[in-house]
Amino acid sequence: MWCIAMLGGVLLSSLSSLHARTLTTDPTWKAQWISSSTTAERPNTWLNFRKKVELPTVPTSVIARIAADSKYWLWINGKMVVFEGQLKRGPNPLDTYYDEVELAPYLHRGENTIAVLLWYFGRPSFSHNDSGKAGLLFDCQTASFEILSDESWKCEANPAFGTSPGPDPNMRLAESNILYDARKETSSWIEPSFKEDIMPQAVVNGPAGGRPWNKLVVRPIPLWKVGALQDYTAQQRRGDTLVCTLPYNAQVTPYIKLKAEAGGHILIFSDNYLKYNGGDNYLRCEYITRDGLQEYENLGWTNGHRIYYVLPKGVEVVSVKFRESGYNAEFTSTFECSDPLFNRFHTKALRTLYLTMRDTYMDCPDRERSQWTGDATNESGEAFYVLSKSSDQLTRKWLLNLAEWQKSDSVIYAPVPASNWDKELPGQVMASLGYYGLWNYYWYTKDQETLEKIYPAVKRYIGLWKKGPKGTVLLRAGGWNWGDWGTDIDIVPLQNCWYYLMIKGMRNSAQVLGYTAEAKAFESEMAALKSAFNAHFWNGSAYRNPEYTKQTDDRVQALAVVAGLANPDKYPSIMNVLRSEEHASPYMEKYVFEAMVQMGYGAEGFARHNRRFANMVQNDYFSTLFEGWGIGNEGFGGGSVNHAWSGGGITIAYQYLCGIQPLKPAYELIGILPLPSGLEWAKASVETPVGRVFSAFENSNNVFVLNAELPKSQRGVLGVPQRGVREVKINGETVWRNGSPVRNRIARFSQNAYSTQHLCFEVKGGSYKVIAVQ
Repeated sequence: MWCIAMLGGVLLSSLSSLHARTLTTDPTWKAQWISSSTTAERPNTWLNFRKKVELPTVPTSVIARIAADSKYWLWINGKMVVFEGQLKRGPNPLDTYYDEVELAPYLHRGENTIAVLLWYFGRPSFSHNDSGKAGLLFDCQTASFEILSDESWKCEANPAFGTSPGPDPNMRLAESNILYDARKETSSWIEPSFKEDIMPQAVVNGPAGGRPWNKLVVRPIPLWKVGALQDYTAQQRRGDTLVCTLPYNAQVTPYIKLKAEAGGHILIFSDNYLKYNGGDNYLRCEYITRDGLQEYENLGWTNGHRIYYVLPKGVEVVSVKFRESGYNAEFTSTFECSDPLFNRFHTKALRTLYLTMRDTYMDCPDRERSQWTGDATNESGEAFYVLSKSSDQLTRKWLLNLAEWQKSDSVIYAPVPASNWDKELPGQVMASLGYYGLWNYYWYTKDQETLEKIYPAVKRYIGLWKKGPKGTVLLRAGGWNWGDWGTDIDIVPLQNCWYYLMIKGMRNSAQVLGYTAEAKAFESEMAALKSAFNAHFWNGSAYRNPEYTKQTDDRVQALAVVAGLANPDKYPSIMNVLRSEEHASPYMEKYVFEAMVQMGYGAEGFARHNRRFANMVQNDYFSTLFEGWGIGNEGFGGGSVNHAWSGGGITIAYQYLCGIQPLKPAYELIGILPLPSGLEWAKASVETPVGRVFSAFENSNNVFVLNAELPKSQRGVLGVPQRGVREVKINGETVWRNGSPVRNRIARFSQNAYSTQHLCFEVKGGSYKVIAVQ
């Protein structure tokens, strides 16, 4: 009876020289890696570990360091402590993460029983670096006792777990299809009362720090947020199948309680396995019944909007439920505006983002579960606004993964971690290492230590790029010359834009890190490239590669604007392109929206965004946003129904429409500089590192009203759109009249260029009502 509820390789030639080291044991660890003495490693192996320990006392805090290849579930004295521990391997091509787990609440004086269920993936994938060996490491050291994994532990293969018959999951996934045969289960093996004498002894596979797991790196993100079992929102019987509706697309483990005779086969899968799989085989599970009342929860998570239970004759279903788990972060922001379609887009974007976060940022939670780095760039930008600060740790992990997986030839590639992929996508990599990736992370967190760690890797990568006789960057194909999904991709100027954004981020980073000479060198390179870019690619009406023959690429125009390559005199011509050309995928549409807002055409940008996203937003079946403009054959790359790169518009909503943005790193100076973009009203609140910030505006023909709240300990800049403004009052006092600031006791007119579209006023923390009259 298996139910949680009832219990409560990469080729060495590709490695960076950073990792080509002699491996030694770590003296701070005393435990040994252990595994089964009777079971050979094979994909989808499940092992039971047990250990009884006698404790003289229990301190207030007892931290265990636990590492596993590949996942584990931990019980102490029969109570669940960790639901799916361990991150997919690895922090770099050699090493392994470990968890730190607080055990004190579960221990007592006297005899204690530790039980661990381990799932060894044993498959190469796009998200996990397979070591080739199952293993558990458990190291708990206190002043009064030690609990260390060694040959005294018990270990055996769990006989109930196996692998379902084909078709197998596609080669991007580390997980296998789980078969659970309840006729073979070892009853109550996690309980203290279980007679463990017949279990074999574990075998020692070597010390901490030894091969194949090598150096141990502390888990950089929280353990999962795990919910209780809950009812589906609806159930419907269709012949032999029970179709259960989830409240939304979620990471879930399905559960069933039933009465049956032995030998019945139950298939469990989601609609994302059955139909919406993004173009390749997804995961399912199979349960074989035993006699009597029984219950089962499949521990390998799946996702979708429906869960299907295909039932044999004679099975009586008592109940079906699901458990949601996911990244340990909370939605902390709010947004609402006068446009109902965009409000629905916002709701779907939040769900889409959260569903693509777990061990790493993911492109999608079904077809791949892989950290494609262009996707992560958009996702991290969204997370800074809508999620609690724990999400920053996932962004930091993503950036460190990129740097730590850099090859010895300086190539940076993604997705990583991986064991069967090593190809560079130049555009995605540059997006991640530049202004919207690494620099954006620093700007929202002020994490200078991480910036300094990653800076050398980016500098080495920049050295791979070459310029041609025109002074522009030459095409770099990398391993996959992917510019975007869709058609009419003018790849050469597109890469030049991403390169410029990369060195712009590095210029800023060098300034922060005190590398004055390098900052000046990047500044000079930016100026030269901007001049060359405009001389070579601007044809008088648009940016185009002279050798490019297809339709003008809207992506290139947008990136040229947001990068700063296009000066304002070109904006009218660029807008003519963006009014007529719509080639960008949902991934790149974020940058188009941003460019149109930055140029002062926010209302048109908002209308274009709404128009392009309308079909997926209005689709009542799906709670998430798609990879392309449609799904399946109407989509891109297989047509995933959940791709968080499509949610970039919510970043624009908070940062530009409601205008909440850091004007100094980590909101040391807070900006509230709204751009209505055709909206009658909008309001947003964001939990920043310095406290909650609130912005709400109402926009009529002649009057603009802004209500703003800043933490009392902080300073900020309030802005009103300046076009045609005759008078501005803040909290009843006039601060601007007829083109000039007015002396007052509340705000100081800012001469700094915080925004070219606003009249800006510096204020102390507090609540403000700003009224601008035309």
